[in-house]
Amino acid sequence: MQQPVLRDIVLVGGGHTHVGVLKRFAMKPEPGVRLTLICRDTHTPYSGMLPGYIAGHYTYDEVHIDLRRLAEYAGARFFGDEAVGIDHDGQRVLCRSRPPVPYDWLSINIGSTPRVDAVEGAGDHAVPVKPIHRFNDRWQTLLERIKHHPGRTRVAVVGGGAGGVELLLAMQYRLRRERVAQGRDPDELAFALFTRGETILPTHNARVQAHFLAALQARNVELHTATDIVAVEAGRLQSAEGGWHEAEEIVWVTNAGGAAWLRDTRLELDDDGFIRVNDTLQSFSDPRVFAAGDIANQVSHPREKAGVFAVRQGRPLADNLRAAVTGRPLTAYHPQATWLALISTGDRHAVASRGALYLAGDWVWRWKDVIDRRFMSKFNDLPPMQDGPMKPARASRVPLDEAENDQAISAIAMRCGGCGAKVGASVLSRAIGELVPVERDDVLIGLHAPDDAAVVRVPPGKAMVHTVDFFRAFIDDPYVFGRIAANHALGDIFAMGAEAQTATAIATVPQGLEAKVEDTVRQMMAGAVEMLNEAGCALVGGHTGEGQELALGFAINGLVDENMEEVLRKGGMRPGEVLVLTKPIGTGTLFAAHARLAARGRWIDAALDSMCQSNRQAATCLREHGASACTDVTGFGLLGHLVEMTRPSGVDAELDLSALPILEGAEDTVAAGILSSLQPANVRLRRALQDQQAWVDHPRYPLIFDPQTAGGLLASLPAERAEACLADLRALGHAQTRIIGRVHPEGDALAPIRLIASS
Repeated sequence: MQQPVLRDIVLVGGGHTHVGVLKRFAMKPEPGVRLTLICRDTHTPYSGMLPGYIAGHYTYDEVHIDLRRLAEYAGARFFGDEAVGIDHDGQRVLCRSRPPVPYDWLSINIGSTPRVDAVEGAGDHAVPVKPIHRFNDRWQTLLERIKHHPGRTRVAVVGGGAGGVELLLAMQYRLRRERVAQGRDPDELAFALFTRGETILPTHNARVQAHFLAALQARNVELHTATDIVAVEAGRLQSAEGGWHEAEEIVWVTNAGGAAWLRDTRLELDDDGFIRVNDTLQSFSDPRVFAAGDIANQVSHPREKAGVFAVRQGRPLADNLRAAVTGRPLTAYHPQATWLALISTGDRHAVASRGALYLAGDWVWRWKDVIDRRFMSKFNDLPPMQDGPMKPARASRVPLDEAENDQAISAIAMRCGGCGAKVGASVLSRAIGELVPVERDDVLIGLHAPDDAAVVRVPPGKAMVHTVDFFRAFIDDPYVFGRIAANHALGDIFAMGAEAQTATAIATVPQGLEAKVEDTVRQMMAGAVEMLNEAGCALVGGHTGEGQELALGFAINGLVDENMEEVLRKGGMRPGEVLVLTKPIGTGTLFAAHARLAARGRWIDAALDSMCQSNRQAATCLREHGASACTDVTGFGLLGHLVEMTRPSGVDAELDLSALPILEGAEDTVAAGILSSLQPANVRLRRALQDQQAWVDHPRYPLIFDPQTAGGLLASLPAERAEACLADLRALGHAQTRIIGRVHPEGDALAPIRLIASS
């Protein structure tokens, strides 16, 4: 029996400290304790390697930690969202685009935020470096602008600390080489550094400062010390003395503070908006909230905002979170007074600085490279997940009150079947009480009525369309799972050309403490109702029972004109038509790989986005462009559903493997031999392929059998209308819509499908 969740630790932000916490809990899980990471970005950069990435020495994946993959390894939930507030009384994190997330203990590690609002115009005309987890997009945009800027380009960096100097030198190194690669004069680039201090790198010793002063001079960087920037406009910035300095690009590496939303919480902040914490890294004003990294101000031991301190706080924060959740004493953390800083000069050369220590050379860069790569390997080189029975869990050390203890014992005891396996009425009523289904005039008795069943009117001249879908969760985010489960169930209705009317839900939820079960149901059904409401489909009822795994399904009712003229069926394909697919394929192999830690987080992000995209507008568009047949591509895979269309249509079809839209990463995972557990059953349909043996080694061949969840629409439509249809579908947001084949008259061969590869 799986240990029920007893306590929730929620980690807000994917900073250096929290990745350390995740790794420590992965190495030693705490029974009964669930970790949840809330972070908008799936890949977080390691600040120590960011200048090397800017300079072009490292690839994106070499300097980024895959948070989704690390969370999966740690058994933690990953919620791709952004915190915007804290409900201290209710112990909930308020998020930008999902329901609040309850916590028992909360930790914040979100880095710092540029205070560009403190300087007039900086927010509109400067590129802030922090928060660093968002800098890559800004850097790529800036890089493209500079590469395509005609003539002389002047770049200004504001901030004379180690971060500003190192970033400027890295940018200069990279951009000069980009200009040479373009066949342009690299001396068209000019750089300037502005700092309000009397010297650069003020926290480092004189020899380190002298080294970088010489480097800046040797590379013709214009240095402005004791220069306070007070205003920024397009193409120029103004100093406190009143002078203006021209610059086509302005990069901001100074004036960082805490996130604005923290000001609306009860957390005690310092003058710069950072969270004041004690030596156990707990907030002075709310001991259930911890903070670490740049966002924290450890009052008794103030330190420079440097990545080394965030990294070092990983172990004490993990230990204190573990102690807090198990009711043991917390331990004070005393950061080191001095630290080793390895600062690069753009090229493969670096300086070592610690107190009075000064070392420099190419060998220092190689030393830094070894240290950085070793650090990253701890979080990215994770052992694959193994199939097989789980090890028995240790007994939980979490202290419980009497009611919680009874619930925990009940959760692991022998459970009843029948109606004894229903989720309790009070839990269910609280969980669904906040749901607001879309209002429809034809729903006479709906979700919140106390009756035994819903009553729905069928409008005159309409016929009913019925479908049902149900599956277990494949991700650890109940809100996103709810959205996908509802979208998947709606797919059959839209594929038939129908309007969705009502839905009833069927769900199973793992046993546990009532509060945890209630939140799971609330999160899951909130996501589902959002998706149903967007489709104009009213949730009118359902049933929720206990089970070993989270699962959700829907019976959907739809409406069509009873004359059936608008109905799209599988059997209407005509020779000469083209086949259109509105979404990329590959969800089966990607989520099989995700479970084995073999998929990159951004691959899963893109797959989830695709699975949350509704087919409603696409179905209308296909019908308007004369589609003769349609189906949604789901569990039987692309080939299976295409065969379902050719047989009743009495036609053959040609499928172009080169034209298939494929989710990023899916070709990599099938090449690695990672396939869905349903793949072998789908492969039996290979008998429907003409000359099947000639294609088994094609890299895309396995993907035509890949089972899809909430997949796109596969339709047949007149060839002369195809391009206009594709243009309209792409305008509706179906960017990867493709023509993937053609319909042919039925031939003599028993197998109806012929594969080609046009390129």
